[in-house]
Parts: sequence; C-alpha cells; structure tokens
Amino acid sequence: MRELLHDLSDWLLGFADSDWAIVVLLVSSFAESIFFPIPPDPLLLAVAIVQQPIAALLGVLVAVASVAGAVVGHALGMRLGRPILAKMFSESRVAYVDRLFERFGVWAILIAAFTPVPYKVFAIAAGVWRMDRRKFVIASAIGRGARFGTIGVLVFLLGEEIEKFLTENFELLTIGVSVAAVALGAGWYLFHRRRRRQSKE
Repeated sequence: MRELLHDLSDWLLGFADSDWAIVVLLVSSFAESIFFPIPPDPLLLAVAIVQQPIAALLGVLVAVASVAGAVVGHALGMRLGRPILAKMFSESRVAYVDRLFERFGVWAILIAAFTPVPYKVFAIAAGVWRMDRRKFVIASAIGRGARFGTIGVLVFLLGEEIEKFLTENFELLTIGVSVAAVALGAGWYLFHRRRRRQSKE
C-alpha cells in the first residue's frame, strides 16, 4: 500500500509543470478532504515553484478547494452517520477523533485543518457529530488558509530556497504554528468573554 501511495504521489507531481497543473492541484485538494489519500502540500509546493508569481494565490485557491471538499465530507457524515466512518477509517482512528471532539469541539477542526493529521476523518466526523456547519467552515477556513497560504507566501517570497526547508521541517512548522494559532484564538475568546461579562455588570 505504501508503495502504491508513493507511486500515486509521484504521478501527481508529474503534473507540476503541465498545462493541467492548477486543475489537478485543485481537484486533488478538493478530493483529499473527502477520501483522497495524498495531501496537496507536495503538489502545491511543486506547482507554486514553477509558477512563483502566483504562488500566494495558489495557496488561497487550494485552501478554498480543500474547504469546499470538507463541506461535502461534513454533509456526507451528517447524512450517512457513523457507518461511513467505520467503512472508510480504522476503528482506532475513529475513536481517537471522537476523543478529540469530546474534549475540544470545534478547536479539533482548527488544529486538524492545519496539521498533517488526516483532515478528511475530522471533516466527516464533524458531520456525524452534527457540528454547526458555519462554525465548521470558519474553523476549516482558518486552518486550511493558514496551512496552504503559508506555503504559497513562502514560495512567492523565497522561491526554490524554501523547498528543502518545508520538505524537511513541515510537520514541526505546522505544529508550532498550530500551537500559536490555538493560543491566540483562546486569548481572543477569553478576552471577548471577559468583556461581555463586564458589560453585564
């Protein structure tokens, strides 16, 4: 299976300098949020380097396509329920996602949208858990936008120089930015919660 995924990834990367590069990138980004096993990051990086003047825009487009796919995954989870999770993912992975939803709620979506964990599991599970779609989309847009937007902006600014760094340190970078994003989000939430309490006093 690992060899098959590697071959599939190499096949996708072969489109990086083709006329169909952007179409393949957006379709794969959309599908990855539902069922496709290959994350769009390597192809985004390759296409962005080839088309550096629009690298930042490519990051935005990939984020939009990924969120659109996640909305479909959310709808599937809401309509088909827990059986679709059991058919698509292992029991241990579903149990892990359930624990995260129980503990963190919508914050689990924000973290999953940015980090290397399989986002499709969270998108479908959010539908199964009947998570409010508006909150789901907002969290997905923030996480996916930060993830793919970061790649696009870095390639736009630094070009090929950034490729090796991102390839070798992507997981560490995403975890670090995720922690910072969660900290900022928690701070913003607590600040506004405190202001609301003060206004009622």
